[in-house]
Amino acid sequence: MSTFHAVVWMDHSEAHVVMFDREHAEAQRIKSRSHHKHQGKAEDLAPFFAEIAQALTGTREVLLAGPGLVRNQFRDWVAKHHAALADVVVDSVAADHPTDAQLVAMARQYFKKFDTMATDPSVA
Repeated sequence: MSTFHAVVWMDHSEAHVVMFDREHAEAQRIKSRSHHKHQGKAEDLAPFFAEIAQALTGTREVLLAGPGLVRNQFRDWVAKHHAALADVVVDSVAADHPTDAQLVAMARQYFKKFDTMATDPSVA
């Protein structure tokens, strides 16, 4: 699915990647295979991060969400290994465990505000 926006909710054990446009949303769950889920070892999470990055191919704006630091570890990993994807990650926000529908609603609200702020006020 080729979409403009994506939101990724993640913790050390799984990621919910939701690609969406105005009418559609498509969710994918990616499980971590790391045996060190709570030790914060980014090198152990590299295959997990690579799978998430692959799922985000072609998306133009990505919002990261989750309850812990893994979303920031992912952003740092992407900056080192996938420069093009790093350029489209717009933010990383704390979020507990929303349903996919709640996640999309949160992301739609975020991107609506983000898109409004990104417009040039001199072109009114």
